[in-house]
Amino acid sequence: MQHRFHIKTQRQQSQIQLLIGFVALLVTLLSFLISWVTGAYLIVIVLFSIVLSVIAPFFDTPSLKKSGELIYHSLLFISEKPKNGVIKIHGGTLFDYVFVVDQKMNGKQKTNFIIQQYLQGLLSLIEKSETEEADNAIIRGTSYIINERTAKRIGFRVVDTDSIQKLILIYNYFNILITYSIAKGKLSLPKLSDTKTFEANMNELINRKEYIQSLNEKLKSTIANNV
Repeated sequence: MQHRFHIKTQRQQSQIQLLIGFVALLVTLLSFLISWVTGAYLIVIVLFSIVLSVIAPFFDTPSLKKSGELIYHSLLFISEKPKNGVIKIHGGTLFDYVFVVDQKMNGKQKTNFIIQQYLQGLLSLIEKSETEEADNAIIRGTSYIINERTAKRIGFRVVDTDSIQKLILIYNYFNILITYSIAKGKLSLPKLSDTKTFEANMNELINRKEYIQSLNEKLKSTIANNV
């Protein structure tokens, strides 16, 4: 499976982004008109914030990938450039879910595929770190897909989510709602309280590499048998 956006030509990518921007502009103008007619100007403020949070990944993610600020280790596993010995990881953005996740899959198949891509990406990051001898790096990420039990099995521990991250999650609630619904295969309301921040030392992940590989292969087999 390939990332359906990244395999397109630059012109096709620009056309998609132009269409997304045009639709967002129409929604914003419509909300402004409704606010003007009703006098409820809070509507345009709220809708503009929602629209901005939803469309942002479709512009930010490709741009940051191109600049090298974001690195894809699998279709749904991204890391930021290391900073102060910390590598922040992300399980894909709404942009990635739209262009990667097959809508013909049911909810269980989608979840298996997403977790398999997480594991595949984590293995890629581990192997990259082994090559670069960066086994002292701290790996940190926030997820509402991976549960605490699974995270601990592959070497992560739960840490407190900082206040800034909590505010970002609240602001991006509708973005997360759409992403979560894609993952579940139906409209699903995510509980932000279930979102956890996980952290691990790269050396700990290297020690769990064989176990992570076995989990990845099992999920690959399960996905292949359900096709």
